[in-house]
Amino acid sequence: MPAVKAAKPNEIFTREEWVALTHVSPLRGLWLAFHGWLLVAIFAGGTAWLWQWHWLAGLIATPFAILLVGGRQLGLSILMHEAAHGLLHPDRKINNFVGEWFGGAATGSDLQAYRAYHLTHHRFTQQEEDPDLSLSAPFPTTRASMKRKIIRDLTGQTFFKQRSSQFAKAWVGVKHMLTPFVLSLSKDRDARRSYFDKLSTNGNSKRDTSAGRTLNNSSRAGIGAEPATVDGAIITAKTVGRFLLVHLLVLIVSLATLGIIPFLIWIVALATSFQLILRIRNIAEHACTTTGGDDPFSHARTTYASWWERISLAPYWVNYHSEHHLFMGVPCYHLAKANALLIEKGYGPRMTLARNYGEVMRLVTQPAAA
Repeated sequence: MPAVKAAKPNEIFTREEWVALTHVSPLRGLWLAFHGWLLVAIFAGGTAWLWQWHWLAGLIATPFAILLVGGRQLGLSILMHEAAHGLLHPDRKINNFVGEWFGGAATGSDLQAYRAYHLTHHRFTQQEEDPDLSLSAPFPTTRASMKRKIIRDLTGQTFFKQRSSQFAKAWVGVKHMLTPFVLSLSKDRDARRSYFDKLSTNGNSKRDTSAGRTLNNSSRAGIGAEPATVDGAIITAKTVGRFLLVHLLVLIVSLATLGIIPFLIWIVALATSFQLILRIRNIAEHACTTTGGDDPFSHARTTYASWWERISLAPYWVNYHSEHHLFMGVPCYHLAKANALLIEKGYGPRMTLARNYGEVMRLVTQPAAA
């Protein structure tokens, strides 16, 4: 299918408005990355301190900490998404480094692979070529089905399937990375020649984006996806390496300050609340929309979020997804302004807007019309 229709900013905004909306600050993206980790430290560390003060206070605070840390983990993922669009910092090297190490590595995704994967999603939103189509295609669904999904997320089943699949792919990559060294020690020329001949013809002209899918692999089809090439398996191995290194650093800092509790809150949140929050985010963005049509204003949904939803479900303006699809060059911290201008200019009726996330979840759990 042809690519979806794009919006024309010059027909919507004045030159001054567009310049202001697309300005990438050299400081604000770095502040957001620091802010995300700072809140993780406050939520997890504060709860650990409450456990030390009184076990009952710690027990009461822990569920809230797990929810809030899961929301910040999504926030770190969103900042990697910003970096994938080149919007975290005007210097590309700084943009990529911060997005990779302070964003993607925390949740186990590779920036470069995610960038190629995600731009395909923008080009073919909700069409057959869209790699994210499986996230929204099953909706609307029944309440029983949604309940099963929520249970799988909150009991760690989604996390286990996701990570076990990713680690299995990484192990394939590790073996491929070690094979040249092992073969170099071998006297079997035919084995060496056979391996390198296979390696040189394994790929194709398309970039392997399988290592970039992890963030969105809440669907069963996504979880079971295999790397398309040897390069894809190797990228996954390196991605898992960064993921483990970041978790080792979190563990070291946790043990060196307030003990094991902050780390446990981090890992439990990653296995439970983060999975559910990620699912809700994916559903809210495209499920039950007319995305894929000729009108670019129909390509995604914007969900207005209350203060508690912004803290937990929608960090860093991720809820303004319609504006993001309309104008990929607008940094996340300008999306609310873009929304206000669009409403002011009369484009609201053409957009898919929801008052809150509860409204979206009620919409997508209604049975499809007969």
